[in-house]
Amino acid sequence: MTDTRPVALVTGAARRVGATIARRLHAAGYDLALHCRRSRSELDGLAAELETQRAQSTLILQADLGNVEMLPDLVDAALERFGRLDALVNNASSFEPTPVGSATPAQWDELFASNARAPFFLAQAAAAALATARGSIVNLVDVYAERPLARHPIYCMAKAALLMMTRSLALDLAPQVRVNAIAPGAILWPESGKTGAEQQALLARIPLARSGTPDDVADAALWLLQAPYVTGEVVHVDGGRALNI
Repeated sequence: MTDTRPVALVTGAARRVGATIARRLHAAGYDLALHCRRSRSELDGLAAELETQRAQSTLILQADLGNVEMLPDLVDAALERFGRLDALVNNASSFEPTPVGSATPAQWDELFASNARAPFFLAQAAAAALATARGSIVNLVDVYAERPLARHPIYCMAKAALLMMTRSLALDLAPQVRVNAIAPGAILWPESGKTGAEQQALLARIPLARSGTPDDVADAALWLLQAPYVTGEVVHVDGGRALNI
């Protein structure tokens, strides 16, 4: 347990952008409560890597964020282990197409659970500890929270809810807790894949004419956690794509 180093709870931390955020925060001196749903082997590997750099600096938490009753337990486990909580990074997300005409209630529940409901109830569970620490929340939204992606209406709606949650909680939790969001653009291609032509068509609409990297998102997350006079903001890490979507 530490009472000197800041502590962050990062959801969806095992892979991709979440793992990069975790590494960046750890390098900046944070101890970490690292969450995953299914990717336990990857999370175990990440925690082992970080433990070689600083012993007793990580806690592994495995849970289905769709089970709302488990969410306070994640916060409680972090507090029990580290004695404090300074940051919540709501990174975990599900993503799938839901074309009108074939979308199902199960898809609605899954997409809203990970992208909107879980972040809200985690924030609610963490609010008191974050207030004590004068801490911060960072939510991972999307460029599609503000402009629609064809064939993905439910995902876009859920991310739009998360964006509005960011602004609402920034108001309601002030002045003790700051709440901000990051809207990534083309950082990593979806694991289901895009054709080369689809990738090139998307890149052609980005003013900086290239994709970004997970490090770009991690840099923004660390800055927002440490920016004392910034709250209620959405930082677009998208190469200017929001200008020409």
